[in-house]
Amino acid sequence: MYGSLQSPNFPEPYPPHSSLRWSITVAPGYRLRLYFSYFHLEPSYLCQYDYLQIEADGELLGLFCGLDPTDTESVPSQTISSPRNSLSLFFCSDFSDEERYPGFLAHYSAEDVDECSEQSDEELVCDHFCHNFIGGYYCSCRYGYLLHHDNRTCRVECSDGVFRDLSGVLSSVDFPSPYPKSSECSYRIEVAPGFRLRLQFDQRFDVEDHPDVLCPYDHVKVTAGSSEFGPFCGDRAPANIQTDSNVVTVVFISDNSGDNTGWRLTYTSTGSKCPALEAPPNAVLNPVQSEYSFKDHVLFTCSPGYRLLKVQTSLL
Repeated sequence: MYGSLQSPNFPEPYPPHSSLRWSITVAPGYRLRLYFSYFHLEPSYLCQYDYLQIEADGELLGLFCGLDPTDTESVPSQTISSPRNSLSLFFCSDFSDEERYPGFLAHYSAEDVDECSEQSDEELVCDHFCHNFIGGYYCSCRYGYLLHHDNRTCRVECSDGVFRDLSGVLSSVDFPSPYPKSSECSYRIEVAPGFRLRLQFDQRFDVEDHPDVLCPYDHVKVTAGSSEFGPFCGDRAPANIQTDSNVVTVVFISDNSGDNTGWRLTYTSTGSKCPALEAPPNAVLNPVQSEYSFKDHVLFTCSPGYRLLKVQTSLL
């Protein structure tokens, strides 16, 4: 799309008491470039008399008058680009016609916006990869990630599998690199009945938080039986969590913003405590401990001349 605009009667002098507005809009994904091949309006202090005003989305881009730039007058000597896909021009002349001025001739054209090259670290157009095309762009993600329904951020599927070993390590995806946005990850730890799980977070804990509200964005939450711990966020690791359950679920939720590094935890399991053990008469208990836990093994050995019985049945 392209075209030209000119003051009334150009190249003849424009009349007094003129008031004209032009509004130009192109398709999304484009911007407008405007340049002047000729410009000469009545000069005045701060362009109080005749002037050309250029706006885009309510923002003033320039107020112009005169022939040459001065301390109090501006002329459009350079190409003007709209921030987005629309531009408005307003021309006004006052009542004076003592001197006559030819006005202006302007040209405009649509220009493709390269959204990918214009993205900044503070506000990324795409989370991972940005691909520009004429009139728009699209985003894609690294292998192993999925494009979120906002078509901008990249998320992961991270709720599969169960941790069944008696001890282990789990963490946010890519830890200690920034974790994925717009994701909900669920980690399930399940050990044999009779064991109790204990969680210890790494001191390198970094989850997006809020100064006034408790974890409204990203957070970690732990569920063990009927007990809940959290939500946790911020840059201070949670205290150690001792549960009374052999099953623990760790849920981590992230929103579509932020660049935090995440978390890691180590889990261990200990058996439930057993009642105090004593050797029966004429027997020896080995090993001797102050306390015994689930899955500990003990050995009873009879003194010479004795046999171990179970409900009056000889075992040895």
